[in-house]
Amino acid sequence: MLLSKRKLKIETERLTLRPPVHSDFRPWSALRRESAEFLTPWEPSWAPDHLSRKAFTNRVYWAQRSVSGGSAIPLFLFRRDSGVLVGAITLDNIRRGPAQAGTLGYWTGQNFARQGYMREAIGAVVHYAFTRLDLSRIEAACLPENAASRGLLENSGFKYEGVAQSYLQIGGRWRTHVLYAALRSDRRGRTEAG
Repeated sequence: MLLSKRKLKIETERLTLRPPVHSDFRPWSALRRESAEFLTPWEPSWAPDHLSRKAFTNRVYWAQRSVSGGSAIPLFLFRRDSGVLVGAITLDNIRRGPAQAGTLGYWTGQNFARQGYMREAIGAVVHYAFTRLDLSRIEAACLPENAASRGLLENSGFKYEGVAQSYLQIGGRWRTHVLYAALRSDRRGRTEAG
């Protein structure tokens, strides 16, 4: 689905979700820098220029191409009352045809963690994916020891589906992940995490 004809923006009770723009560089780099110790155990290794303006500019161009091409929906999360950046969420690897699926990834700045912002954002993005993008399945993965992320996914209606060995490189090592999914028409009932 091509989205270039209109501005992509999703509003929730407390948040505005929209793709990044060039003027977001300072708040983004500050939030990532302040939260580095909190984020890096769960993310791929940061490149030496991760927080540079050039890297951010490339990120903005990638976001624009991804949205217009329908391959991803990268969104920054801003508090509606203050306009403060709290994190980001991306529906990536959008597959059409018989799959009609996408993969969810997200991060929150340390000072905004465990306040319900990401649960609110996940609910809005999943709803958008099912109703506006006509997807049938949203997948997510996290490290088995990331209890906060597992709880977030389960509380957002995602169900545990299994384990993927050497799924992603996190901190420079291939790491096993637990897999979750939300289905548009989910009749699976509650599942127990493995």
